[in-house]
Amino acid sequence: MHSVRRIHGGEYRPQHLLFGAAFIVLGEFCFASMGVGIRIVSAELPNAMVVFGRNLIGLMLVAPWLLRHGVGDVKTRVPGLHLLRAVAGISAMYCFFFAIAELPLAEAMLLKLTAPIFIPLIAIAWLHERVTGLLWVALGIGFAGVILILEPDPSRHWAGISPVALIGLMGGVLAAVAKVTVRRLSRSEPTGRIVFYFALIGGSISALPLFWDWQTPTPIALLWLLGIGIAATLGQLALTRGLSLAPASRMGAFGYFSVVFGAGYGWLFWGEPMTLTLMLGTLLIAAGGLLASRSSRVPRIEPSPTSGQAAAGQAVSERAVNAFPIPELPVPGSEIPPRTEVTSSP
Repeated sequence: MHSVRRIHGGEYRPQHLLFGAAFIVLGEFCFASMGVGIRIVSAELPNAMVVFGRNLIGLMLVAPWLLRHGVGDVKTRVPGLHLLRAVAGISAMYCFFFAIAELPLAEAMLLKLTAPIFIPLIAIAWLHERVTGLLWVALGIGFAGVILILEPDPSRHWAGISPVALIGLMGGVLAAVAKVTVRRLSRSEPTGRIVFYFALIGGSISALPLFWDWQTPTPIALLWLLGIGIAATLGQLALTRGLSLAPASRMGAFGYFSVVFGAGYGWLFWGEPMTLTLMLGTLLIAAGGLLASRSSRVPRIEPSPTSGQAAAGQAVSERAVNAFPIPELPVPGSEIPPRTEVTSSP
């Protein structure tokens, strides 16, 4: 038990909540900065190259952690779940990066944050988690915000919704699928094994399009790709550290600072306005996501005698997947507090 982080009664110390919030905000600043890099380098390189470069640099940065902690026995009884997690995670990254390149930056960042709205629906259907009245209210509020952001207008687009915005929204759905899959994997799989298979399968998937979409990057593009990988990894470190200092249910609201930073970057570099519709949609999606995270709890899974390693890694893997809206690799240097709840906050 990490007693230094708690006071009697199971509450976190106020200073830890403050530092946790600061780390979350710092992480979201890093992710918004990553979005700037994606927007700029996407003018030169195709989406497939950007996704592959991000994964390659991320793998290089996380490799020391993987080597230090070890993969352990890579034999798994659930290869299908590992495949689903990797396919959903990489597909979400393709959607997210494409939306960043084509949409106003704040809007793209917000569509990425719709994942917490879809997580309860997937968890209800797949993991048979219980449904509360508050959860349905939360989902209704969140989807109202999504409708505001999508701005349906039959006179402009087929079905009244921009195809690019639909792709960004699909990224949120796929990210939710990946997060729920990790939640399911953590019942029997240790963290190192989950990381290994995501790196192996995800890297292979992102490399396939290069056979027909390869474009040699310029030195400037390589620097941008390096900056994207570093910003994403630093952001994940900051978010994971923040979630180690305070519960995700208390920190969820600060995850929406990425929209604020995205709006600032969009206005500064591309003259993108922060519209009233976007602000209202942000408030509704944030409110829905926060209510959903407080109303949907995961039942505690009692470890079997043969799953001690998986149980020990369960809190780490679940916290790690909640630390970044697109499925990522766990990072070193994060001390995880005792597991009291698993939320679907961003």
